[in-house]
Amino acid sequence: MSSTFQVKDANGNMLENGDSVEIVKDLPVKGAPKPIKAGTKVKNIQLVEGYLNIDCKITGFNSMALKYEILKKG
Repeated sequence: MSSTFQVKDANGNMLENGDSVEIVKDLPVKGAPKPIKAGTKVKNIQLVEGYLNIDCKITGFNSMALKYEILKKG
């Protein structure tokens, strides 16, 4: 990882840019008719500093910023 900060998933595994992860619990999305279901796979994440550590694209929901606590490496 080229940056000086580290991000771990819900299980304590280190995450890096480009990793594939999985959502571990249903995630309600404001303004969307349905939540993102647990088990949804997310590819090619990008790590950013701040409260929401993960930038990604989720099929059917477009670009999102997520917290590391709801993801597991997979």
